[in-house]
Amino acid sequence: MPAVRHLLDAYVQGRILLDKATVTLYEDIQEFWVAERDDNAEVVGCGALHVMWEDLAEVRTLAVKPGLKGAGVGHQLLEKLLHTARWLGVRRVFCLTFEVDFFGKHGFVEIGETPVDTDVYAELLRSYDEGVAEFLGLERVKPNTLGNSRMLLHL
Repeated sequence: MPAVRHLLDAYVQGRILLDKATVTLYEDIQEFWVAERDDNAEVVGCGALHVMWEDLAEVRTLAVKPGLKGAGVGHQLLEKLLHTARWLGVRRVFCLTFEVDFFGKHGFVEIGETPVDTDVYAELLRSYDEGVAEFLGLERVKPNTLGNSRMLLHL
Protein backbone atom coordinates (compact mmCIF):
# COMPACT_ATOMS: atom_id res chain seq x y z
CA MET A 1 0.00 0.00 0.00
CA PRO A 2 2.87 2.49 0.49
CA ALA A 3 3.61 2.25 -3.26
CA VAL A 4 -0.05 2.89 -4.09
CA ARG A 5 -0.09 5.85 -1.67
CA HIS A 6 2.97 7.32 -3.43
CA LEU A 7 1.38 6.79 -6.86
CA LEU A 8 -1.84 8.51 -5.82
CA ASP A 9 -0.19 11.51 -4.19
CA ALA A 10 0.84 13.03 -7.53
CA TYR A 11 -2.76 12.89 -8.75
CA VAL A 12 -4.16 14.19 -5.47
CA GLN A 13 -1.80 17.19 -5.57
CA GLY A 14 -2.92 17.89 -9.14
CA ARG A 15 -6.57 17.65 -8.02
CA ILE A 16 -7.19 14.79 -10.47
CA LEU A 17 -8.03 12.24 -7.75
CA LEU A 18 -9.72 12.81 -4.44
CA ASP A 19 -7.46 12.27 -1.46
CA LYS A 20 -8.09 9.24 0.69
CA ALA A 21 -6.70 8.66 4.12
CA THR A 22 -4.06 5.97 4.12
CA VAL A 23 -6.12 4.04 6.67
CA THR A 24 -8.97 3.99 4.13
CA LEU A 25 -6.64 2.57 1.49
CA TYR A 26 -5.66 -0.22 3.86
CA GLU A 27 -9.30 -0.87 4.78
CA ASP A 28 -10.12 -1.19 1.07
CA ILE A 29 -7.03 -3.18 0.04
CA GLN A 30 -9.09 -6.19 -1.04
CA GLU A 31 -10.79 -4.02 -3.68
CA PHE A 32 -7.51 -3.08 -5.39
CA TRP A 33 -5.63 -4.48 -8.34
CA VAL A 34 -2.13 -3.22 -9.06
CA ALA A 35 0.06 -3.28 -12.14
CA GLU A 36 3.75 -4.00 -11.61
CA ARG A 37 6.79 -3.93 -13.87
CA ASP A 38 7.97 -7.41 -14.79
CA ASP A 39 11.64 -6.66 -14.20
CA ASN A 40 11.55 -5.11 -10.73
CA ALA A 41 7.95 -5.36 -9.40
CA GLU A 42 7.60 -1.55 -9.21
CA VAL A 43 3.95 -0.58 -8.83
CA VAL A 44 3.05 1.45 -11.93
CA GLY A 45 -0.73 1.50 -11.68
CA CYS A 46 -3.68 0.73 -9.47
CA GLY A 47 -7.43 0.65 -9.46
CA ALA A 48 -10.23 -0.49 -7.19
CA LEU A 49 -13.70 -1.90 -7.69
CA HIS A 50 -16.14 -1.03 -4.93
CA VAL A 51 -19.46 -2.88 -4.95
CA MET A 52 -22.18 -0.46 -3.93
CA TRP A 53 -25.31 -2.53 -4.43
CA GLU A 54 -26.54 -5.84 -5.82
CA ASP A 55 -26.02 -4.81 -9.44
CA LEU A 56 -23.84 -1.69 -9.12
CA ALA A 57 -20.14 -1.12 -8.53
CA GLU A 58 -17.79 1.82 -8.83
CA VAL A 59 -14.33 2.02 -10.37
CA ARG A 60 -12.25 3.98 -7.88
CA THR A 61 -8.71 5.26 -7.59
CA LEU A 62 -7.63 4.26 -11.10
CA ALA A 63 -4.16 5.74 -11.57
CA VAL A 64 -1.07 5.09 -13.68
CA LYS A 65 2.47 6.28 -13.05
CA PRO A 66 2.57 9.63 -14.91
CA GLY A 67 5.46 8.65 -17.18
CA LEU A 68 3.55 5.58 -18.38
CA LYS A 69 0.29 7.25 -19.35
CA GLY A 70 -0.66 6.10 -22.82
CA ALA A 71 1.24 2.80 -22.54
CA GLY A 72 -1.90 0.70 -21.96
CA VAL A 73 -1.51 0.17 -18.21
CA GLY A 74 -4.76 1.96 -17.39
CA HIS A 75 -6.63 0.01 -20.05
CA GLN A 76 -5.36 -3.29 -18.65
CA LEU A 77 -6.31 -2.32 -15.11
CA LEU A 78 -9.78 -1.17 -16.12
CA GLU A 79 -10.34 -4.39 -18.08
CA LYS A 80 -9.35 -6.39 -14.98
CA LEU A 81 -11.77 -4.37 -12.85
CA LEU A 82 -14.59 -4.89 -15.36
CA HIS A 83 -13.79 -8.61 -15.55
CA THR A 84 -14.02 -8.74 -11.75
CA ALA A 85 -17.37 -6.92 -11.86
CA ARG A 86 -18.72 -9.45 -14.36
CA TRP A 87 -17.42 -12.32 -12.21
CA LEU A 88 -19.25 -10.86 -9.20
CA GLY A 89 -22.48 -10.53 -11.22
CA VAL A 90 -22.47 -6.73 -11.29
CA ARG A 91 -24.40 -5.37 -14.27
CA ARG A 92 -23.57 -1.65 -14.01
CA VAL A 93 -20.28 0.09 -13.26
CA PHE A 94 -20.07 3.75 -12.29
CA CYS A 95 -17.15 6.17 -12.21
CA LEU A 96 -16.66 9.81 -11.29
CA THR A 97 -13.84 11.12 -13.47
CA PHE A 98 -12.08 13.86 -15.38
CA GLU A 99 -10.90 11.21 -17.89
CA VAL A 100 -14.09 11.12 -19.98
CA ASP A 101 -12.34 10.06 -23.20
CA PHE A 102 -10.50 7.20 -21.50
CA PHE A 103 -13.64 5.74 -19.93
CA GLY A 104 -15.65 6.44 -23.08
CA LYS A 105 -13.30 4.16 -25.04
CA HIS A 106 -14.41 1.38 -22.72
CA GLY A 107 -18.12 2.01 -23.25
CA PHE A 108 -18.88 4.31 -20.33
CA VAL A 109 -21.35 7.11 -21.07
CA GLU A 110 -21.94 10.34 -19.19
CA ILE A 111 -25.04 10.42 -17.02
CA GLY A 112 -26.86 13.14 -15.15
CA GLU A 113 -28.94 11.59 -12.42
CA THR A 114 -28.11 8.88 -9.92
CA PRO A 115 -29.08 5.67 -11.75
CA VAL A 116 -30.90 3.88 -8.92
CA ASP A 117 -34.53 3.75 -7.88
CA THR A 118 -35.79 5.54 -4.78
CA ASP A 119 -35.66 2.44 -2.53
CA VAL A 120 -32.00 1.78 -3.36
CA TYR A 121 -31.22 5.49 -3.04
CA ALA A 122 -32.70 5.46 0.47
CA GLU A 123 -30.55 2.45 1.41
CA LEU A 124 -27.40 4.00 -0.04
CA LEU A 125 -28.01 7.10 2.06
CA ARG A 126 -27.29 4.91 5.10
CA SER A 127 -23.72 4.25 3.95
CA TYR A 128 -20.80 5.97 5.70
CA ASP A 129 -18.63 5.60 2.58
CA GLU A 130 -17.63 8.96 1.07
CA GLY A 131 -17.59 7.45 -2.41
CA VAL A 132 -21.22 6.46 -2.07
CA ALA A 133 -22.01 10.03 -1.00
CA GLU A 134 -20.21 11.25 -4.14
CA PHE A 135 -22.19 8.78 -6.27
CA LEU A 136 -25.43 10.10 -4.77
CA GLY A 137 -24.32 13.69 -5.39
CA LEU A 138 -24.94 14.74 -1.80
CA GLU A 139 -24.41 18.43 -1.09
CA ARG A 140 -21.75 17.79 1.57
CA VAL A 141 -19.39 16.22 -1.01
CA LYS A 142 -20.11 18.47 -4.00
CA PRO A 143 -16.97 20.58 -3.44
CA ASN A 144 -14.95 17.35 -3.88
CA THR A 145 -16.62 16.37 -7.14
CA LEU A 146 -16.86 19.74 -8.88
CA GLY A 147 -15.88 19.36 -12.52
CA ASN A 148 -15.89 15.55 -12.57
CA SER A 149 -18.15 13.69 -14.96
CA ARG A 150 -20.48 10.95 -13.80
CA MET A 151 -20.23 7.97 -16.13
CA LEU A 152 -21.90 4.58 -16.28
CA LEU A 153 -21.27 1.33 -18.14
CA HIS A 154 -23.87 -1.42 -18.60
CA LEU A 155 -22.13 -4.80 -18.69
